[in-house]
Amino acid sequence: MTTATATEVQNNFGKFLKMVQDGQEIVIIKNGTEVARLISKEQTVSFLSDNLVGILSSDADEKKARAERIARYENSD
Repeated sequence: MTTATATEVQNNFGKFLKMVQDGQEIVIIKNGTEVARLISKEQTVSFLSDNLVGILSSDADEKKARAERIARYENSD
């Protein structure tokens, strides 16, 4: 993982884009605070799924959840 300031990324975007294409992750810092990450399209799916691990229960019933949401909205009128 590489860290760069927003100004560095702005002035050298091509360089950082190439780094991302080569599989690196770029953390962008502005005023000392992490504000963004550049990751490749391929890494996006694994990044999101890795962050969702443990959030969704394995015994979730999609049809039941949908029916509950529909009933909730029908009753709110």
